[in-house]
Order: sequence, then structure tokens, then C-alpha cells
Amino acid sequence: MWAEELATTGRAVAEVPRPQMRWMRSAAVGLASGAVGVAAMTAAEKVEQRLTGRPDSYVPARTLQRLTASPQAAGRSRAVNLGMHVGQAVLLGAVRGVMAGAGLRGPWASLLFFAVRLTNDQTLENATGVGAPPWTWPRDELAVDLAHKAVYAAVTGAVADALADRWGPGPGQVHARLRPVRTHDVGPL
Repeated sequence: MWAEELATTGRAVAEVPRPQMRWMRSAAVGLASGAVGVAAMTAAEKVEQRLTGRPDSYVPARTLQRLTASPQAAGRSRAVNLGMHVGQAVLLGAVRGVMAGAGLRGPWASLLFFAVRLTNDQTLENATGVGAPPWTWPRDELAVDLAHKAVYAAVTGAVADALADRWGPGPGQVHARLRPVRTHDVGPL
């Protein structure tokens, strides 16, 4: 199947990476994409804060402080807060990179990743007792959080997709091209 796809893209068989290399390369692309995504999200947050007067949230720092059993002072540290905010977003970017490498690209994939980002935050914040379920939040706080996470997911996805496109279609895209409509009789590659 790869040979058919390679014939249509003009890539030589030698250019197809081993599966382990594909995943590592995709994860690395995702880390870089997550870094770009968190930069965009942080910029959007700063613009929103200037317009609304909303103060910085120290939920990331308090979450990390509880996860690591650090001293209470760490929960108000700007450096710890930024470290958790950026670190979490960069690491999660690896998931989006692997998605793009597998062929899950475009707005639908970014929407799926948006849910991953929200789930990650809420799981850590609720497990540590720092946060509460989003449906209990004031609507304006929820809207702001969702908007910022949407910026992150969209930018991270766009970068991951653009970088993954340089290496051709992912296995899922090749599989989908075998039959345009999903059917039970088309097996994996």
C-alpha cells in the first residue's frame, strides 16, 4: 500500500521512516508545535487581560506545587507558574504531533486535541484539589479559559500539520484513500 502512495507522491521507498522513527519525529514536531501554540495562547491571554483587567491565574503553579509537594510559597511564584503553563503545553504538543504524523490533521484533529488539552488541565487541577469541574465555574471564566485553550489547540495543530505535511501522508490518510467512505472490509495497512 505504501508503494502505491509513494508512486503518487514521487517519494522513494528509502524515504519512508521506520515506525519508531516516525513516532519520535512526530513527537518532536509536536513539542515544537506546542511551544508555538503556548506562545500564541500566552500572547492572547495578555491581550485579554489588558482589555478585561483580569489578573494572572496561579492555578498552574498551585497545581504543580501540589503534584510535587513543594513548599506553599511555590504556589504564588511567577517562575513556577510560567514553568507549569509552558511545560504542560509543550509536552502535550507531542500528542498533537503524533496525531499529525499518523494522519489526523486539520480542524477536526485540532478539535479533538482541544478536548485533550482541557481534559489534561481539568484532571490535574481536580485531582490535586486546586480546581473545580468547569461546569461549576462562572460562565465568563469558563468562556475565557475555553477561548485561550482553543487558540492553543488551533495554533499547535496548524504548526504540527504543516510540519507533518512535509513528510507526506500519514498511515491514516493512506488508509482513507483506499476507500473514501469508511467500511468494515478495509483493514489496516
